[in-house]
Amino acid sequence: MSVYTLPELPYDYAALEPVINPAIIELHHDKHHAAYVKGANDTLEQLAEARDKDQWGAVTGLEKSLAFNLSGHILHSIYWHNMTGDGGGEPLAEDGVGELADAIRESFGSFAGFKAQLTKAAATTQGSGWGVLAYEPLSGRLIVEQIYDHQGNVGQGSTPILVFDAWEHAFYLQYKNQKVDFIEAMWRVVNWQDVARRYASAKARENVLLAP
Repeated sequence: MSVYTLPELPYDYAALEPVINPAIIELHHDKHHAAYVKGANDTLEQLAEARDKDQWGAVTGLEKSLAFNLSGHILHSIYWHNMTGDGGGEPLAEDGVGELADAIRESFGSFAGFKAQLTKAAATTQGSGWGVLAYEPLSGRLIVEQIYDHQGNVGQGSTPILVFDAWEHAFYLQYKNQKVDFIEAMWRVVNWQDVARRYASAKARENVLLAP
């Protein structure tokens, strides 16, 4: 079976300046994201060894490790594409993302209300975590999730379409301990075209959770 691989960045290290400086992008992608990929692959090998030897004493820890590292890999893979140097603003119909804009208004009342909720969710995550906009297939609505580490507090079946990394390694070299400032700045680089594509894809799979 194939193993997990570190995806290439869709831009160069300096593409998101001044919101995120090149040193952070390089360290974040080449070291931190790479570590989650390696961690997921190493854990799969350890689980295979446990199956072969029928040694299950460490299975609880291994399953937690797999969830942590795999979720870290998935969220970061979304994160890189959720950003662009010429992004930001508000999703608008004239930019070809009207369906997403309508869904945000229907789910949160207004773009301003959505922006405030996701900002607060990301900025107030205790310790390490993420603020996430996700498509929830049972209701067909968008929801905001506050994820601790990479895998905690997630609605089962919800699909992340926009993620704000609130781990210190995402901002500390530039923003120090001012996480709120970093989250506010993130809105200037949101790639709404990418978010809209992810929304359309998630919506097309809306019946995958519970079969009719």
